[in-house]
Amino acid sequence: MNKKVVTSQTQKNMEEKSHPCDICGKLYITRKNLMQHKLSHSVSKLYHCEVCDKRFTRNSLLTRHKRIHTGERPYHCDICGERFSRSGNLSRHKHIHTGEKPYHCDICGKTFSDSGILSSHKRVHTGEKPYPCNICGKTFSQSNVLSTHKRIHTGEKPYLCNICGKTFSQSGSLSSHKHIHTGEKPYQCNICGKTFSRSSNLYAHKRNHTGDNPYKCDVCGNTFSLSRDLSSHKRIHTGEKPYHCDICGKTFSQSGNLSQHKHIHSGEKPYHCNICGKTFSQKGNLYQHKLIHTGEKPYHCDICGKRFSQKAILSKHKRIHTGEKPYECDICSKAFTNNSSVSRHKRIHTGEKPFYCDICGKTFTRSSSLATHQYVHIGEKPYHCDICGQTFSTNRNILSHKRIHTGEKPYHCHICGKTFSNSGTLSRHKHIHT
Repeated sequence: MNKKVVTSQTQKNMEEKSHPCDICGKLYITRKNLMQHKLSHSVSKLYHCEVCDKRFTRNSLLTRHKRIHTGERPYHCDICGERFSRSGNLSRHKHIHTGEKPYHCDICGKTFSDSGILSSHKRVHTGEKPYPCNICGKTFSQSNVLSTHKRIHTGEKPYLCNICGKTFSQSGSLSSHKHIHTGEKPYQCNICGKTFSRSSNLYAHKRNHTGDNPYKCDVCGNTFSLSRDLSSHKRIHTGEKPYHCDICGKTFSQSGNLSQHKHIHSGEKPYHCNICGKTFSQKGNLYQHKLIHTGEKPYHCDICGKRFSQKAILSKHKRIHTGEKPYECDICSKAFTNNSSVSRHKRIHTGEKPFYCDICGKTFTRSSSLATHQYVHIGEKPYHCDICGQTFSTNRNILSHKRIHTGEKPYHCHICGKTFSNSGTLSRHKHIHT
């Protein structure tokens, strides 16, 4: 039979899921698949894992599950040698080499290498989320996303790094983590040549070139290039903070923020600059620091043309033009343009000073204030004026100093209209009126 006809018929069969489960409503392609599924409702789970005690209806499912603990990957690609724990994953992987995408969406025409991915994709159009969490009620469009979500509640991290012993809730996170040890960045952008350790990071990066932001917030209309960024953003509106520190109890809206916060307790600074050797507790701070060496500012404001080294700083800057203040203090209701400002502001109410100098013991409400203070001990003045050569210990001081040369006076008194080169002078001036 013609290969094209076979592919077309296979696609038609995969897309027509005409066998529904009369208990939960889930659809299946064949009656055999449906009958196997029904066992999960009617039969006790006789097969259990002796490592984590999880139970299964079939021995084959238990065998497949055990590979999570053993790390066994018996199926290998004869083209590139990559190994897999499931035969289905190997079959899907082979489409990378052939470029074959036999399954297409009849709504938008997008093509896929796997029928399951097509089914998940269609829910983008329908908005269907058939998988609910039985703990918090949150619904999901994919069963595997639900399984991953449940680990937030259980704390389960079944995937172990055999090099450093760190555990993860997702196999993908483990695979990405291992690139830290190997230094491997196998995913390359075919536009600019930049390489990445994760395919998702490459995918997100490519949208910088295309400007594509397909995910839109239905509350404020903000758009995002990644669905996870949209999910994270929505917590601004809901106030949800599902990640909590088991040391001090502080809660966070993002798992990454929790991981970074824990470095405060451990004192760990795992990220180091390969140019000057400076170490950082957060990967983002390292990236930001490196721009001091390169001077790169890839993000520009389309309103005033000002350029920035980080996309997040550009987003905050734009609020100067729009006047938007989406972050509110839940104690006094004061509104702020960014989340970090409201966090710093809250310390006025709590008196918290979490940043301390390990030389003299002085504490500070801001990490930047601590960093500035530490220059007192080491005598370092890393910022120099390119006009007169004078050096300064902080970026803020050099910016203020440069206004002597430029004559810029951006701070003005709203009572008498007088202008000033720095905010402190304006504050002192206002006492004349009061």
